[in-house]
Amino acid sequence: MNGKAAFVTGASAGIGRAIALALAREGVDVAICARRKEPLEAAAGQIARETNRKIVAIPADLTKPVDAEAFVNEAHAALGRVDILVNNAGSSPGGILEFLTEEHWAQSLQLKFMGYVRCLRHVLPIMQKQGRGRVVNLIGNDGVKPSYWEIAPGAANAAGQNLTLSLAAQYGKDNISFVAVNPGPVRTERWAGLVDAMARDMKVPREEADRLAPRSIPLGRIAECEEVANLVTYLASDLAHFVNGTMIEIDGGQQKPLMDRFRDR
Repeated sequence: MNGKAAFVTGASAGIGRAIALALAREGVDVAICARRKEPLEAAAGQIARETNRKIVAIPADLTKPVDAEAFVNEAHAALGRVDILVNNAGSSPGGILEFLTEEHWAQSLQLKFMGYVRCLRHVLPIMQKQGRGRVVNLIGNDGVKPSYWEIAPGAANAAGQNLTLSLAAQYGKDNISFVAVNPGPVRTERWAGLVDAMARDMKVPREEADRLAPRSIPLGRIAECEEVANLVTYLASDLAHFVNGTMIEIDGGQQKPLMDRFRDR
C-alpha cells in the first residue's frame, strides 16, 4: 500500500486512530479529522513519528456541511489524491425509547449517518476522476442485530448499511468499491457510555453491567481497537478490492437477545 492516500474521519482516538496508525504502518499517507484540535494533532504527531508517513490533521465537525467539504478539500490538497476513505466519525446514545429525547435521535443521525453522506458527496467525484477508489464505512452490528436498548444506534446503523450497499451498486462501474464493517462492543470511550446506559436501564450497579455485557459474546470479551483496525486495513487494500457491496461483522459472534434479557433480571 506504499504511496497510497487515505482519509480517516473520527481519528483522534479509539477505532479511528487505530485505523490511521495501521494504514500508515502499511505505507499509506493519511489525512485525519476530528472535532477536537489538540487530541487530533497529538494523534497525528505520534502516528507520523512511529511510521514516518505524512499524517495531516484537519479539525472538522462533520455535523456541519461546510466542515465536511473543507476537510475533503484540504486533505486532497495536502495528499494529492484519495485512494481510501474510511468513514468512522460518530456515535449514537444507547438507551430504551422512553429515555431517548429528540436531541438524542438527532445526534444519532446527524453525525453517524449524515457525516458519512457529507464526506462521500465530496470524495466520490475525486475517486471517479482517478478511476479507482475504496470506501470502508465503520457502522456497527446494531443495524443487523437489533436490541431495544440500542434502538437509536440501530436506526443510524441500518441507514448507513443501506447507504453502503446502494452506493456499491451505483459506483461499481467507476471501479469504486464499498464495504461496511460492523463492530460489536469495542474498548473505547463510547463503550463506557453504553455500559452506563445499560446500568441505568437494568437498574443495576455499573460494575455489574460491565460484568454482564460480555456474556452476550461467545468469546467472553469485547474487541480491542487494533482488531477492528487490522480488518479495515485488509479491506482497504488491493487484496480485498473484489469484496464489494457487503457487510462484515466483527463482534465475536455476539447474540443480542442475551443482552436484552439482562434488563428483566
